[in-house]
Amino acid sequence: EKVIFSFRKRQDKNIVAALIDLYMIPFLDLKQVNQPYLTKIQQVLQALVGRGQYILNDEVKTFEKHFAAYCECDHAIGVGNGYDALKLIFKAYGFKQSDEIIVPANTYIASILPILELGLVPILVEPDLDTMLMDPAKIEPLIGAKTRAILTVDLYGKSCAMKEILAIAHQHQLKVVTDAAQAHGALYQGRKVGGIADATAFSFYPTKNLGAMGDGGAVTTNDVSLANTIRSLRNYGAISRNQHKYLGLNSRLDEIQAAILQVKLPFLDSTNEHRRKIARRYIAEITLKNVVFPSQDTLLEDAWHLFAIRYPHRDQLIQHGLTQGIELDVHYPVPPHQQPCLKELGQVPFPITEKMCKELVSLPLNGALSDEEVTYIIETLNHFRV
Repeated sequence: EKVIFSFRKRQDKNIVAALIDLYMIPFLDLKQVNQPYLTKIQQVLQALVGRGQYILNDEVKTFEKHFAAYCECDHAIGVGNGYDALKLIFKAYGFKQSDEIIVPANTYIASILPILELGLVPILVEPDLDTMLMDPAKIEPLIGAKTRAILTVDLYGKSCAMKEILAIAHQHQLKVVTDAAQAHGALYQGRKVGGIADATAFSFYPTKNLGAMGDGGAVTTNDVSLANTIRSLRNYGAISRNQHKYLGLNSRLDEIQAAILQVKLPFLDSTNEHRRKIARRYIAEITLKNVVFPSQDTLLEDAWHLFAIRYPHRDQLIQHGLTQGIELDVHYPVPPHQQPCLKELGQVPFPITEKMCKELVSLPLNGALSDEEVTYIIETLNHFRV
């Protein structure tokens, strides 16, 4: 257990610096996060190596079965990463070049790149300032003759307003795809994310709530035809050995990562509950003026992958945290439409997204944080003065 010092009470700056280096609370320590699972992981990996079957075998099949059941859907297809999960969904739907996909302006660039790679056109929609997610009220004016789907992004671990979005999609005969890379185990009105949209893409990047020890991803869906197409596409488009129906790609969840995920999956709900406990404490106990907390309307359903607050003096707060031995982070300082590689998306301003990106700062929140560390983080923020 870490010992947390009240650095602000110490006068010797050299001592303070040395202690901070020794007792820094990192934004995320993956070694600590994975520590409870290591013995079991070592056991299953030793058995896997002994079997000599490493690609699309029993571990992947078992994880796919259990992850589909967890997400309360019919099918889960393991793929190479979250990016490929999105790419495979859009490819499997057979959208044509120049078809349009409605996408939130406030998202990570990985939500948009697969769309562009397939020759599709992302149409950006501003978020709701309170939820920081896609605003359903702004979707319909953007729907045109070439619109084929709405991509919702469950940023920070919070589900989008799916009831309203699904109603709009149904009215206009559009597909709804969810990027749930940050929402493992999140709920929407009592239903697990992964079984609500027409198709959902997950990433198992090591930092995620359900993280592998390398790259990995999955697609979940209730559509058997879509599931079968994606199973073929992920494996060079094969429908049987040496028979290739589609122009596919090589994007397979490997046996090692599937085995690791299978060890961690039974604990996902309990680790998410620990995250919710920390989120409740942050909201209840942080008294720093001018902080805008994340929306609390679904606090007990959100997966709380990130606890992103808005604060007008973000850079000073981050520096204050560092001087006190706390690492804060920013998700994400540059929105997609302002990235150099996506200049064509920035021809019109997105003021809500831009405002958020200037103010957002993420506090440490993960399954390895102790109560004492959370208390220290809260006290440190409450003592900050501009």
